[in-house]
Amino acid sequence: MIASPSEFTDFAAFAAYLDSLGLFHMELGPHRMQAALAGMRLSTLPHLAVQVVGTNGKGSTGAFLAAMLAAHGLPTGLYLSPHFVDVRERILMNGRMLDQTDWVAAANAVMAATRGGGKKGKLTYFELLTAMAVRLFTDQGAEAAVYEAGLGGAGDATTALGRDLVLFTPIGLDHAAVIGPTLADIARDKAGAMVPGGVAVTGPQPTEVMRILRQEADARGTRLHLAGELAAHDAKTRHAALFGNPRLDIPAARLRLAGPHQSDNAALALAGFSICARKLGIEPNPEALSRALTETFLPGRLHLLKLPDMTPGLLLDCAHNPPAMAALAEALGSLRIAPAALVFTCLGDKDLAAIAPLASKLTAGPIYVPELPGVSRARPAAEVAAALGERAVTVADPAAALDAVRRLDGTVVVCGSMYLLAALFAAPQN
Repeated sequence: MIASPSEFTDFAAFAAYLDSLGLFHMELGPHRMQAALAGMRLSTLPHLAVQVVGTNGKGSTGAFLAAMLAAHGLPTGLYLSPHFVDVRERILMNGRMLDQTDWVAAANAVMAATRGGGKKGKLTYFELLTAMAVRLFTDQGAEAAVYEAGLGGAGDATTALGRDLVLFTPIGLDHAAVIGPTLADIARDKAGAMVPGGVAVTGPQPTEVMRILRQEADARGTRLHLAGELAAHDAKTRHAALFGNPRLDIPAARLRLAGPHQSDNAALALAGFSICARKLGIEPNPEALSRALTETFLPGRLHLLKLPDMTPGLLLDCAHNPPAMAALAEALGSLRIAPAALVFTCLGDKDLAAIAPLASKLTAGPIYVPELPGVSRARPAAEVAAALGERAVTVADPAAALDAVRRLDGTVVVCGSMYLLAALFAAPQN
């Protein structure tokens, strides 16, 4: 591991240190982040802050909301995870990555604020980036910022921030070994992100999850709204609305992000925007909201990719847990896509027994399972293939999977691991 430097001289030095922290080293709890914010004198944020918590749909919901705020003229920050090619994808201002020099300056500010904390005060990978996001958004003059939570709620780094609003996307079984083991345990942990006396909005949830969210909101004195009471988006009519007084209709709200589940994400973002608009004294503009919904895009969400010398289109999706796999299956049906083949793998900390049956049903064709060289949490391809059944074939790596499907007709779906998608995003594109 690289020792904590006194100062980063360039982006390469910062990136090397970041990699040395270990992406998956987790130490949940707010104390390190609180110390970092206090050291930077950012315990009270100078911008409106929205936290997005849940299992699936956090990135899309956050991106929709950030685009809506930016479309109304607010300098807006967006903090996302994971990244695919460049870590700077995680911290955006008005939808754009920031310069490497800005990143180095922010990293040095965070390191200076936490110097002297010793080993116990050393920020994890995610905490360092979260603190840097706060610093960068402040330096860039953000008036609003949207922060996507990591894997939890109560102990997540983003929960250490002062927040004006918390949005809850669908909550399901994932990261059970860390915040589980049951759905009720996971829901209770994520509900711990609610701000006492604050405001939260939730999209559709399983009955058990909704019960827990209401219970925890009552205990904290948090006002919990249902997204459907505040806003709506209809995927079929491409019409959206804010249910304020007066009602605001938003025509021509066709989503660039594909899949029926994105309508729920868009509605949750619209509901969150309506609350933010009231806090900031903004009058919602239907054309601006329509533009934000239409233009918002994130890679790896039903993302059709065409590669050179590749006959089929590659449909990349970041589904990597049972609820997301079910949403992917529904989306393929609504898009009338019958995949010619599947490229799939699953990391070692995921519930392969629950995911494999869902994955195998995505195609009637062959399934290629690549090894993921260099990924510490990778599960052996042979183990994944055995769970998928006789149509599954192991291959050496993602490049070999591409070679295997190169001449197929139709569409090939790629899912199951962010690392698998990242390997394909890094491939040359036409």
